[in-house]
Amino acid sequence: MKMKKFTGTRSYFLLCIAMLGLGTTAFGQVKKTNASTIIYKNPTAPVDARVKDLLKRMTLEEKVGQLCTLLGWEMYDKKGDSVGVSETFKAVMAKRHIGSFWATLRADPWTKKTLVTGLSPKQAAMATNAMQKYMMENTRLGIPLLLAEECPHGHMAIGTTVFSTSIGQASTWDPALIQEMAGAIAKEARVQGAHIGYGPVLDLVREPRWSRLEETYGEDPYLISQMGIAMVKGFQGTGIGSGSNVISTLKHFTAYGSPEGGHNGGIALTGLRDLYSSYLPPFQAAIKAGALSIMASYNSIDGVPCSSNSFLLKDVLVKQWGFRGFSVSDLGGIPGVRSTHKVAATMEEAAALAINAGLDADLGGEAYGEALIKAFNNKKVTMATIDTAVAHVLRLKFTMGLFEHPYVDPAVAEKTVATAANAALSKRVATASIVLMKNENGLLPLKKTIKNLAVIGPNADNIYNQLGDYTAPQPAEKIVTVLEGIKAKVSPDTKVTYVKGCAIRDTAHANISEAVAAAQQADAVVIVLGGSSARDFETTFQSTGAAEVKASEVAVSDMESGEGYDRVSLDLMGLQSNLLQSIAATGKPVILVLIEGRPLNINWAAQHIPAIVNAWYPGQEGGHAVADVLFGDYNPAGRLPVSIPKSVGQLPVYYNYKSAARHDYVEMDAKPLYSFGHGLSYSTFEYKDLQSNVQATGSNLKVTVSFKLKNTSTVAGDEVAQLYLRDDASSVVTAVKQLKKFQRVHLAAGEEKTITFELFADDLRLLNTAMKWVVEPGTFSLMVGASSEDIRLNGKFEVKQEIVCKY
Repeated sequence: MKMKKFTGTRSYFLLCIAMLGLGTTAFGQVKKTNASTIIYKNPTAPVDARVKDLLKRMTLEEKVGQLCTLLGWEMYDKKGDSVGVSETFKAVMAKRHIGSFWATLRADPWTKKTLVTGLSPKQAAMATNAMQKYMMENTRLGIPLLLAEECPHGHMAIGTTVFSTSIGQASTWDPALIQEMAGAIAKEARVQGAHIGYGPVLDLVREPRWSRLEETYGEDPYLISQMGIAMVKGFQGTGIGSGSNVISTLKHFTAYGSPEGGHNGGIALTGLRDLYSSYLPPFQAAIKAGALSIMASYNSIDGVPCSSNSFLLKDVLVKQWGFRGFSVSDLGGIPGVRSTHKVAATMEEAAALAINAGLDADLGGEAYGEALIKAFNNKKVTMATIDTAVAHVLRLKFTMGLFEHPYVDPAVAEKTVATAANAALSKRVATASIVLMKNENGLLPLKKTIKNLAVIGPNADNIYNQLGDYTAPQPAEKIVTVLEGIKAKVSPDTKVTYVKGCAIRDTAHANISEAVAAAQQADAVVIVLGGSSARDFETTFQSTGAAEVKASEVAVSDMESGEGYDRVSLDLMGLQSNLLQSIAATGKPVILVLIEGRPLNINWAAQHIPAIVNAWYPGQEGGHAVADVLFGDYNPAGRLPVSIPKSVGQLPVYYNYKSAARHDYVEMDAKPLYSFGHGLSYSTFEYKDLQSNVQATGSNLKVTVSFKLKNTSTVAGDEVAQLYLRDDASSVVTAVKQLKKFQRVHLAAGEEKTITFELFADDLRLLNTAMKWVVEPGTFSLMVGASSEDIRLNGKFEVKQEIVCKY
């Protein structure tokens, strides 16, 4: 049959599309055609049937391609305002049939994507659309991509909202607020074409010298669990096919946050019981909440790398927890089985070890390529094993509706990302996270009418030092520093004098004398010190993205925290201590504000500085948040999610240590400077009338704990009521106290509320000598208070019979 030629007209294009049965609608649904009779293309067919049908049609090379997640930022070309796929992308697809990309929209010094060379939200949507269009129209089977992005405290892309880092999020002790934040992050990422958000980081951290503490929720498994649940629910919403939600990838599985010597990716020293009791519960809780992806960590446990650990990836994750999502390595994690851990002699062996252990996908794609194909051909890996892994990936692509809706709308991305509402939410998270650690003689809040105020320090007016690691480039006008926040807060008649004083690390360029002169002329001084995770273009990076730290750096950046920046001490670096002591010597009232990614040594400050505020890395609205607290427009209620040590010689110093002979040292006591859960308020609170009631029927157990909480001040405020538990006598050694419940409660001046917590068998259980989860009969001590050390109420209750718990 001859076709009339309509060259150059839209009619000809549409006619061709209609005859080929390949029509698509703009920004979304692939049109239903007679191709829908093919099961995997039929949106009404069950997901498992679609997966099975597609697997039958795939070659070995296409299957292996689905298991590879390559670095994505070289896969697009930007020319002016237009964006399309790069030649690199086309070559990769022709050769490797890749199914996923990571960090396509990422911008930072490592990727060399700047505010100029990177993508705006609208351009990002155009880039991901171009990639998906190529997959749908230029590949044999038309399998859409899964695009993963870093999303720990905002989508790590240009133009998105920057929130407080995770350690600050945990300091809110407000899971509902964090779930709201996670929902906003997910939507900003999804409308640009992302499908997976890396986060939350559920590493339990007992080693503050480790560089990545800022990415965690601290030292307590229960608090981490609650924050993790909130993030998963915020990311994934009521369904990943909503168009506004992303798949949550839990990091890092497991025992990654307490490495020997503080070395990032180092050996984890933990026994099986402690692994189950301390490190695994946050992951189990997040998976129970619906998390659909999980990332294996770089470290080894008891001689077995987590990237090839079948006990973790099969026995625990799948058999015990019923996980039905997909697992992925960390970047270069599978090659590390060979190069770092040396338990494989070749890449082929490393690939076989990992996939046979149950690790589905390879982030970086170095191992699950030719090496995996070679392993299959040499009968080290079966097709059934490969099919299982591929099915885990495809199932989520179908569930997310990507075969029918592969595209996003650039116009929606442009108006949805970085809204005023999300900026306001960033401020809410930041203010809720701020911890008032000391407030001697009620120095805070300051009066807005103060006549002369000195603002001093390296972190007072540095936007990147305020934002933390995993942050994209930012226009200066978007970020509110502490100096800017203070200037916006005080009276127009207030004179604000700013002097940097010194850098975070550099000792060659300082103006301490000028800072002292400014302090001498002031009525009060706000000094902003701490650390930095701000990367720069002079830093060199490992293939994993971790920074290369050189002991003999000539040009010294501020960066002393963030991935790859492990510390040997926790002292304030550079001349910061000199600056602080010089300012204090003026005799003026001094408020220390800490902007930092890990607990730093503030022993001298705790003795000599009347007011100390910890803001961690508070995000883009951090300056407004800090100012709100300093001047009393926000009553602080943040609580520490990690203990602050007096010395690295005390480490580990976490509060919930196992019952043991922990005694003082020759030089100092064994207690932390500030304990887990600590935080002050401008209000005062009274706890009273603790009551408990035990109800036990068969295998069911419920302990109801109640008490009265009253705001005894004239200032409305939040209190974080915390309930700790101790098993008084047990068959195995348990913690001296363990957080079991908490609630952030707002009380008006003089207001009183009854707070009720319910404990169940899972809250009281232990792993006995037979490695069975049980609640043993006996007494339990109740401790209720304002921190792990500030216990206001004590009580006991008794469980009279053993209860066997389901795992």
